[in-house]
Amino acid sequence: MANPQRRLVFFEKFLHSVAESTLRNREEIDLVRLTYSSAESDNWRALRQACAFQLSASAEIVAPWRGSAELLDSCPRLVALCSAGAGYDAIDVEACTARGVIVCNQGGANVEAVAEHALGFILNLSKKIGLSNRVLLRGDASDRMKLWGNDICRKTIGLVGLGKIGVRTGELCRAFGMDVIAYDPSLDAKSIAERGAESVSFATLLERSDFVSVHCPLTAETRGLFDSAAFAAMKPSAYFINTSRGYIHDEQALVNALQLGHIAGAGLDVFEVEPPSPLHPLLQMDNVIATPHIAGGTHEGVEALARVSAEQWITILSGKVPPRLINPAAWPQYCDRFESILGFRPDPLQL
Repeated sequence: MANPQRRLVFFEKFLHSVAESTLRNREEIDLVRLTYSSAESDNWRALRQACAFQLSASAEIVAPWRGSAELLDSCPRLVALCSAGAGYDAIDVEACTARGVIVCNQGGANVEAVAEHALGFILNLSKKIGLSNRVLLRGDASDRMKLWGNDICRKTIGLVGLGKIGVRTGELCRAFGMDVIAYDPSLDAKSIAERGAESVSFATLLERSDFVSVHCPLTAETRGLFDSAAFAAMKPSAYFINTSRGYIHDEQALVNALQLGHIAGAGLDVFEVEPPSPLHPLLQMDNVIATPHIAGGTHEGVEALARVSAEQWITILSGKVPPRLINPAAWPQYCDRFESILGFRPDPLQL
């Protein structure tokens, strides 16, 4: 029988059925599915009985079921929260750390999907594929020469963030003969070189890049990173690409930069409000390609996310160190709380 002490709750569904089937096969885990349409009091009752909470994808989360300080205070048995994907901005990591709650993500599981999507934006913008399609549909393609694009070979891609997705994006770009530079303040120059890129400052990246591609999480440090000054520092012929999170770029600043010709165009999979209104000014521009936060949403990528998510929960609830721990500073207090709630002590964290 499932152990009610090891109760894991989630809303609606995991991204793929493989996660739920894997977890339900574990006798020691009590997996409980909640629904957003249920009475809020019933959901709170279930969450207060749980020690583990799998959050939905950020765009699908319904208030008040984000990983907030208020939720943590209302659910004192929670010892671990996991996000559905690589992003974890729906969880207040600082509040979790202060309360001895660990936070994990699924970073790297859908790396191929997101990297290929970023490359798709690069090719689409450079070859003016989206623009050509719009022009054809408007019946305004009489002058083909106006639709000439550019090769990406011998162009420079600037990667902001060089985790697994950034690394894979760089690999794909090098296969097309592109030069790869990167800015990642969490890595030293040697580490960045080992990951296949030249380490540069943020200012140098903006100055040199023909394409700037964002692959960092949304944090207090990265929120608004791309503001009016950043866009003004880019080449007028450069393109901005974001498959990471909205709010990393200031949408109004991007609108202004495109209108003023500070940059040539943009490829966007993320917005501040998702999905964006069809009247959003960025969606009215011919030099913008946009998708509704689906970069990681391939069949293969989603299945991989769900599988590693389930495997990580098994690791956590077995008292072992999870592979994608976001806040290791919480571990000492987490171990004390885990032992008091679940009855045995987790493994020590080897830093």
